[in-house]
Amino acid sequence: MKIAIVKLSALGDIVHAMIVLQYIKKEIPNATIDWFVDDRFSKILENNPHINTIHALKLKNGNASFYKEYKKLKKISPYDIVIDLQGLIKSAVISRTLGKNIIGFDKNSIREPLASFFYTKSFEIPYDENIIIRNITLACKALNLKVPNLQNKKPFLYSNSPLSFKPTLLVIVGSSWKSKIYPKEHYVSIINALHVETFISWGDKHEKQNAQFICKQTDAKILPKLNLDELKTVILNTSLVIGGDTGPTHMALALNTPSITIFGSTSSLRNTLKTDINLTIDCEKYINSNSLDKNDFCIQNIKPEKIISLSKKLLKC
Repeated sequence: MKIAIVKLSALGDIVHAMIVLQYIKKEIPNATIDWFVDDRFSKILENNPHINTIHALKLKNGNASFYKEYKKLKKISPYDIVIDLQGLIKSAVISRTLGKNIIGFDKNSIREPLASFFYTKSFEIPYDENIIIRNITLACKALNLKVPNLQNKKPFLYSNSPLSFKPTLLVIVGSSWKSKIYPKEHYVSIINALHVETFISWGDKHEKQNAQFICKQTDAKILPKLNLDELKTVILNTSLVIGGDTGPTHMALALNTPSITIFGSTSSLRNTLKTDINLTIDCEKYINSNSLDKNDFCIQNIKPEKIISLSKKLLKC
């Protein structure tokens, strides 16, 4: 069976979608699985033994780039089944070029309902359902598989980076929205209370400034800017990852690395999978996933003491 998975963006969402691979290969070991992704995020998929080909599409520059990639895709041999885990018109159009048997979410289950009209079969999986459960449920329905127990998942990110150091604590200071970023002053309190070897990861100029602020007031060290392959290795070798609702924090879940994900303007129930070692903390109020408020800065009200307590349990200190 030749399977195409379309999940174009963003980093955390792609990580959450990759969980489907190990279960598909377990049940259909001879399947060929190709993944179609925005080239800005393609490296998160690299080195995965369950993916045969990564199709990195240059989509950053709007309609001109999209049309150019669209013409290339039409030349690809058709797939037996195409699974659109994105649920956008753009991903649906791409899916339509890849085969005749196209599976996706129904019109009541996605942000862009028109996308569902491109599918040959669609399934209703509530939009406010946990995003990881949504992905695995759609994949299983598409392939007539039983939905597995995700608590038994194996790590599903892979790296060939030679980095070998093993930090005790890794702090992720950034996120895509300001309202998803935990205050740098609170991270100072956490690090000073834990007294463990700590490194700070950053991705852009503003995040680097926050990391430098934290390091000046703690014994933490700032990491150099890492590529995704290097970041996978660092997270794999870390004893505990703390950060907001963002791709690098979710990578800890994918690698079975202990983590605490701090939620503010987004829902902890929808945006990650809790395990015995992957914990969450949030603002303790209802978050409507269908109508998110980017100006809700309730994350700033989460006391560092709560995170310190959870951290000590996971670090056994």
